[in-house]
Amino acid sequence: MKTLRQIFSWVIPVVIGLILALLIRQFLFQNVRVDGPSMLPNLVNNERAFSFKQSKIHRGSVVVFNADGVDPQVSTKTDYVKRVIAVPGDTVKSQNGNLYVNGKKANQSYIKMDQRKAGTGNWTLKSISKQNNWVRNAGATKVPKGEYFVLGDNRTVSNDSRYWGFVPKNKVDGVVKVGFWSKNKTRKYNVNQFWKHYFAN
Repeated sequence: MKTLRQIFSWVIPVVIGLILALLIRQFLFQNVRVDGPSMLPNLVNNERAFSFKQSKIHRGSVVVFNADGVDPQVSTKTDYVKRVIAVPGDTVKSQNGNLYVNGKKANQSYIKMDQRKAGTGNWTLKSISKQNNWVRNAGATKVPKGEYFVLGDNRTVSNDSRYWGFVPKNKVDGVVKVGFWSKNKTRKYNVNQFWKHYFAN
């Protein structure tokens, strides 16, 4: 009997700990590992960050989402990390290195001019949806209800909404935040707080 009590004395705390960890992961936050160069210079390959599930998604927020069912080339659960450029109801246009959301110029100080110009291209939602043969929402002029338009910061290499369309809200796992351990204040701000100054003055 004493042995049984001793077993339960360590088994129960372990079980409770596992349940709490699963609940936190499911409903609050989880660790995210950045894979690839598509978010350079603000998130680097193999960088660790947090994904907060209850955080509100803004224009300029960096999000992690399951690309299965979003990117036609993906058939298993695969996490993509991208920046939200436009939210439901928005129009988007790219011209000469500038992004215009609802006709207003977006602040893109989080990337250099060559990334804005050489990487982004000139388009409207309607033109890229037809040019890249989107499976869903071909010919769209606005971001549909419950969906987001996302781009990687490193536009020349990023596989993003330009090529396959919008990200449904139910595919978004959370808003990405860089932790206290990041020593680069500019990159940390560009991920965690840039959304507060999304439009150019």
